[in-house]
Amino acid sequence: MALENSVFPTRPDSLSLPVEEKGEGEQVEVATEATASTGVFNLSEELGHVVTTETAPSPPPLVKVKRSFQNKLAEREATANQPRKKIIPERERGRFGWARARRKRQRYVEKNGRCNVQHGNMRETYRYLTDIFTTLVDLNWRCSLFVFVMAYAVTWLFFGAIWYLIAYCRGDLDHLEDETWTPCVNNVNGFISAFLFSIETETTIGYGHRVITDQCPVGTMLLLLQAILGSMVNAFMVGCMFVKISQPNKRAETLVFSKHAVISLRDDKLCLMFRVGDLRSSHIVGANMRAKLIKSKQTQEGEFIPLDQTDISVGFETGDDRLFLVSPLVISHEIDTHSPFWDMSQSQLEKEDFEIVVILEGMVEATGMTCQARSSYLTEEVLWGHRFSPMMLMAEGFFDIDYGAFHHTFEVDTPSCSARELSLAAARLDAHLYWSISSRLDEEPTLTNQAAKQLDSGSANSKGGETTFIVGEMTDIQEQTGLGELNGCVATDQSESEA
Repeated sequence: MALENSVFPTRPDSLSLPVEEKGEGEQVEVATEATASTGVFNLSEELGHVVTTETAPSPPPLVKVKRSFQNKLAEREATANQPRKKIIPERERGRFGWARARRKRQRYVEKNGRCNVQHGNMRETYRYLTDIFTTLVDLNWRCSLFVFVMAYAVTWLFFGAIWYLIAYCRGDLDHLEDETWTPCVNNVNGFISAFLFSIETETTIGYGHRVITDQCPVGTMLLLLQAILGSMVNAFMVGCMFVKISQPNKRAETLVFSKHAVISLRDDKLCLMFRVGDLRSSHIVGANMRAKLIKSKQTQEGEFIPLDQTDISVGFETGDDRLFLVSPLVISHEIDTHSPFWDMSQSQLEKEDFEIVVILEGMVEATGMTCQARSSYLTEEVLWGHRFSPMMLMAEGFFDIDYGAFHHTFEVDTPSCSARELSLAAARLDAHLYWSISSRLDEEPTLTNQAAKQLDSGSANSKGGETTFIVGEMTDIQEQTGLGELNGCVATDQSESEA
């Protein structure tokens, strides 16, 4: 049944449905109620709510015809290809009232530990040449290999040119066929042979075909000079390559940090936590953990300090910063009065702009060299009200570490207030409990004295011939005490719920 033949007055545009032309053999599922006379239909099944339509006398029964799978798939694809509403990014109000998009913070330290800092406008470049060894070690591998090859090639060419010049100046090249002539170097008949003799001399190969004679004192001095300089070049370049190869930078690739940091309660105190682990079986000796808060600030005098660094205590006072990194550990920072997060709540955390840099230092057990691994967490990478999933299992004879759960976290009940507000609520609760207990202790002697007086008066009345029974009387003080205890319980429950 075509929709254009149906009667639907004041139908909005949002309720219009696409209609496909069907062949004679195709079956169409129609979830509408229609009459032969008016053609009124109902979209309650499709749209999830009731649509008011014109009533028709004696409506026929509901007709349902099955559609083929190809038609359903085509209709679903047509719905998916409809243009979607453009999502506008979150904007915040600027200083003068107009809206501006929130700028993503630039990392100071990348997740892989690389410092995102470039030095420019350096005019005293000669300082790099004074420490040429460190400069060569700090070069990338492409430049290091180029320098390594050029150092040997230049020295070989240089001394080869000198050997050729000596042979040319002495006239050895003019007496190649004269057997009575004694050259400076035998079998040197051109620049190529002089270059090969330079390589054999510096590398101490000594094939024996080209040798220096005793009739050339200049050649003897040059031979000594080349041997000494060749040894220095070998020591320098081999030393640079050895230090570069044995650098512990790649050892930091197997020291991993969690993708997120979390904030939750630990021993009834808010703590900032992150996880660190070592993937190798060889351990880091003397592992030490540090953390820094990178945040720009402005002093009281108006001085702006970009990327100010503030220490974040991870157990320096108690020695918890010294790690025995055999299995993954959760590093905890207790948010106390000395913490930079003391006044930060969950809502304020979402508005802050800072970066937490964590640094793990230690000595590599295999090489004895110091290694440093770094990572960082931006504001959006700090999860409030989360806790790390456990990843250690007890197997038969050993502990099994499941690194598949290294980055996993789960939500826990955590107050959204700051650590300062949480501490004040706990202090109010303790003070209320203290004063309620002390007031009850002060009222106990008064209640005892009044009970004794009532007993004395009763005994006196009994002596006079009148029997008096005291059945559950309650004095004003007892009544007030009972109300006070009830109020104290209610206040305690409220304080606990607030905490």
